[in-house]
Order: sequence, then C-alpha cells, then structure tokens
Amino acid sequence: MNFNLRKGAFCSLLLTCFAAGISAQTVSDAIMMKQKEICAALVYEHGSFDHYWEGTYLRTNGTIQTVKINSVAAMAAIGLHNRVNLLVSVPYVQTKSTVPNGGFFKGAKGFQDISLALKGQILEKQLGAGKLALLATAGFSTPLTNYLSDYRPYSIGFGANEYNGRAILQYKLDKGLYLRSSLAYLHRGQTKAERDYYYNNGSYYTPWMDVPSAWNFDAIIGYWMLNYQLKVEANYVGLKSTSGDDVRPYNAAQPTNKVQFDQVGASVQYYPKSFKGLGGLLYIRQLINGRNTGKVTSFGAGLTYQFKI
Repeated sequence: MNFNLRKGAFCSLLLTCFAAGISAQTVSDAIMMKQKEICAALVYEHGSFDHYWEGTYLRTNGTIQTVKINSVAAMAAIGLHNRVNLLVSVPYVQTKSTVPNGGFFKGAKGFQDISLALKGQILEKQLGAGKLALLATAGFSTPLTNYLSDYRPYSIGFGANEYNGRAILQYKLDKGLYLRSSLAYLHRGQTKAERDYYYNNGSYYTPWMDVPSAWNFDAIIGYWMLNYQLKVEANYVGLKSTSGDDVRPYNAAQPTNKVQFDQVGASVQYYPKSFKGLGGLLYIRQLINGRNTGKVTSFGAGLTYQFKI
C-alpha cells in the first residue's frame, strides 16, 4: 500500500500541501496578491480508504481495515510585487487505522514538510469576452521533522526534498466563468529508511531509497456568483511517476513505488460582505483510478483571511 500524504496525492495530493481543493491561493491557481498583501489560510482535511491499488490491482487488506488521515495546514501567500508572490505552507498530519477487535494500529503524527514557492504572472491580456492569464511557479519542499518515510501506509510523507516547476493557463470570461489548467514536474530526491536492504526491481544494500519524480496535471472549471462573493469549482487532478516499482503481493509499500492516480473533486468558497477579507472554504475529493496508492476519499474545510501590511 502506498499513500503519499499531501505529496502528490494531496498535493497534489496535498500532494501534494499544495492541496488541489484549496481555493485560497495555491501553486496551481491564477490568483495573485498585490504588493504588501497577505492571504493566510488554515485548512483541516480528513481522508480515509479501505481499498488500495497493489500495482494496478484494486484490493482490500483485512489487517489494517480503514486507514484514516487527519491534517491541518497553515498557509500564506505574500505579495512581494503585484506580479510576484511568495507561498509558504506547513502541514501537521496524523494517521491511524481501525482493526477488527476495536483497537487501533500505531499510526504516525507530526509536522510534515515546509513548502516554499514563488509564483509569477507572465501575461494577462483581454481576449474576446474574457481575460487570458499565463503564470508560472517554482517551488521547493523539505521535511521539517525526522519522520519515518518507509512506514507505509502510515508515514506522513516521503521524506525527500522536492523541486518543482509549474505552468498555469487560465481563461476567465467577464461574466465569471473560467477554465484553468496547469502542468508541473516534481523532481524528488532520496529518503533514508530504517533498514539496510530493500528490493526495487533488484536488490539494494543501502538505506537510501530513490523517490520517483512525477508529472502533475490539473484541469478546473469554475464560476463566480453573487457579485464575486461565491466561487464554485469542479476539478480533476492527475499524477504519474516517471519511474519506480510496484507494490509486490503480500509486501508492504515503500517510497520507491511508482504512483499514479486520477482524482476528481469540487469546492465552494464564500466571502461574506459583512467581514471584509474573510473567506470560508469547503471541498471534497475522490480518487477514481490509481496505481500503488489508496483509493482515498477526502473532505476539507478552512478559513482564509486577506489583509494589507
């Protein structure tokens, strides 16, 4: 079983924290803070699965029953310039699962990775009945704590540095409807396991494991309503590792596994006029297809607050 918490699967899964459903400001949207503006967000997410893909075979595991993941992420988007923003994200993650006798497996908890990204607006141009926008991000994440990356499916992350680059294209009609898509490459490094031998299409006598890099793609359709107080979105997120091995039958997953998934979701965000700068967020997501990952259902809620320095 393999469940890369917030990385890739959440974030796109959450990966990777880069959560795909979060609508405050993320590395994959077209929102920009103006210079000296800050958008802060606090988001809670709950996810669970009782089926997982062992390679491409969807199966269950009676030993672990249902795996549950709870996380709280603190995020901020800071306007360094009208066309350049700094994004910072830190998630706290807890995992556990129920067992037949009513007890719990020993899960894991702790701060995961700190993620930093620069987002730049390259182009914004009136085109017909709407505006075309082109943006790009460059990001980096690294583990904040010495968590066990090889403790699957309870590990809170894959324990390796990640460098990523993303291109974002959006077309927004003047009446509020918009279409957006982004493509990213996630370059990942190595993680250290608490063992001196592992198998990855061959024997390796070392604790260092290569974490596969990946391509990440998303597509969103959204609509602003009630004079830009209410925003609704439907989204698709896909991730595909560029290398790696499959989970072998009756064996545990490990960070070297090749992860793929297709995920669909929806979100709604509301900005009340009576509380200037405040926003509320709800979202839900479902993995519909995968490889070496859990068939995760997740939902989240959060608050955002935008203010000037």
